[in-house]
Amino acid sequence: MDEAGRGPLAGPVVAAAVLLGENYPQNLDDSKKISAQRRAILNEEIRESCQWAVGIAEVEEIDRINIFAATMLAMTRAVAELVQKRGADPEEVIIDGNATPAGRCGDWRWPARAIVGGDGIEPAISAASIIAKQWRDRLMLEAAQMHPEYGWERNKGYGTREHMEALRQYGPTALHRQSFAPVAQLALF
Repeated sequence: MDEAGRGPLAGPVVAAAVLLGENYPQNLDDSKKISAQRRAILNEEIRESCQWAVGIAEVEEIDRINIFAATMLAMTRAVAELVQKRGADPEEVIIDGNATPAGRCGDWRWPARAIVGGDGIEPAISAASIIAKQWRDRLMLEAAQMHPEYGWERNKGYGTREHMEALRQYGPTALHRQSFAPVAQLALF
């Protein structure tokens, strides 16, 4: 399991859970280390050869419970969806990072282990990293069509200079995380 979208100022956080199939793609790596073109190809190959699911925590949830709790919620939703698809619980969920939803999200019920840097060393986590990033990027590309002034097709909601300038000029949208300091500070002016 891995997530995408903890740091941006806009958009949801997306988690993906992947159970590798026998013929899963080789040479998987952290989604941030792979070119967009290669990531798109791997995304399709993973989706065709593995069992996978996505969980999303929306902007309203991020603002209400904080980004960390929303990430744990998205992870819980991804695993629950994969369990429903498979009809069986996992023996263990391995998660990129230093924390798991165990004890942090009320609906989490599976054994879990966090692996720092796991998206670069565990193929299942790498696959989840790719699925989560591709899913979130697609959502932000769709959002960019509704709000072209923010450049989300290029920055995916991160606080780039272009995004910050647009945020100051046009103000926040419903997709902006009001609880994040750069967005919240605009309310002070």
